Amino acid sequence: MTGAAARRPLAVLVFSQVLSGAGLAAGITVGALLAEDMLGSTGLAGVPSALFTAGAAVGAAGIGRLSQRRGRRAGLVLGYGAGVLGSLGVVAAAALGSVLLLFPSLLVYGAGTATNLMARYAGAELAPPERRGRAVSTVLFATTLGAVAGPNLVTATGDLALAWGVPRLAGPFLLAAAAFGAAAVVLAALLRPEPPPQPAAPAPAAPAVGPDAPPDGRAVAPSPPGPKGGPRRGLLAGTAVMLLTQLVMIALMTMTPVHLRAHGHDAQAAGLVIALHVGAMFLPSPLTGRWVDRVGPERVAAASGVTLLAAGLLAMLTPPHSVAGLAGALVLLGLGWNFGLVSGTAWVTEALPPARRAASQGLVDVGIALAGAAGGMASGPVLAAGGFPVLALVCGVLAAVVVPVAALGARGAGGAR
Repeated sequence: MTGAAARRPLAVLVFSQVLSGAGLAAGITVGALLAEDMLGSTGLAGVPSALFTAGAAVGAAGIGRLSQRRGRRAGLVLGYGAGVLGSLGVVAAAALGSVLLLFPSLLVYGAGTATNLMARYAGAELAPPERRGRAVSTVLFATTLGAVAGPNLVTATGDLALAWGVPRLAGPFLLAAAAFGAAAVVLAALLRPEPPPQPAAPAPAAPAVGPDAPPDGRAVAPSPPGPKGGPRRGLLAGTAVMLLTQLVMIALMTMTPVHLRAHGHDAQAAGLVIALHVGAMFLPSPLTGRWVDRVGPERVAAASGVTLLAAGLLAMLTPPHSVAGLAGALVLLGLGWNFGLVSGTAWVTEALPPARRAASQGLVDVGIALAGAAGGMASGPVLAAGGFPVLALVCGVLAAVVVPVAALGARGAGGAR
């Protein structure tokens, strides 16, 4: 889909991302704090992040399969609907003080966050290959307004929650329910025409005829649709880049509010730091997309590793009383994640055949979500055992692995060409 026909569905995607971005930030901002209060343990504060990223894994797989069969609109609407149910479940769990309800609700909430990221693939479907990075970045950029506003509404939504007899930290999940619900309604009503459905795998070939036909007249079997050689290397490298950047980002981001509160800072300070971080995750997307289209995903992926390493080192060296220093580290963390996600998405989309692109993209995002779940689950024990500087150092070292991964992928792509 190109030209004027692509502008309307892309505009609808952009609008829905603005709405849903506010819901994306709820779990990031107060999820760990809510768990710390309900569970009474800093070591378990990473559980919410692990749960909603695990839920995102399940959601990504389901959204990918449904999008392959029924189109992108059906998959995205269902995912945001699940996000609404999960958000309301978290609010109910906080009101009742029920950990048994909190955990499954966070899993379902994760489906909403998966939908927000899966929308970038719908944007990629609307663009020709040479502009794919820009299309992905346009959809990601649209998330910025809602995602930055969400953490800064912690106090306002907390006051609203208290007025309704609900614990203050559940307030952002009320906003998430409204945001995901509005995004689902917009997509269901307005995403027409939606990104085109993917063609089915090629049918068996008819018996060949003519001078080039085999002497026995047998059919010439079509080549398998899967990527080979350089494309396969690109698929693996792009996936690995997104896995590593997600793991590092979730681990360090999740424990930053806990670290801030442990040293006397309030939830508003944590909300400001997270808002700056989320802004860095999405705001540079248009420039990142153009950069990917110009120099290739390999170089941008390598820059992701370097930026995330710098984020880890700065977080490690920043005194705990310095909100500005931690904000700077979290900005670098968001920027490095942005480089990795945009470059990895373009790399993976280029490597996948259209006949199974949507379903395979869903599986890639399953891996991304599981990597985030691992980072969230491990971050609490590491913080409890070694402190925030140790956690930041571990994240920086893991981020450095992205650089050789990108180099290996670039070597494979070069060989293929």
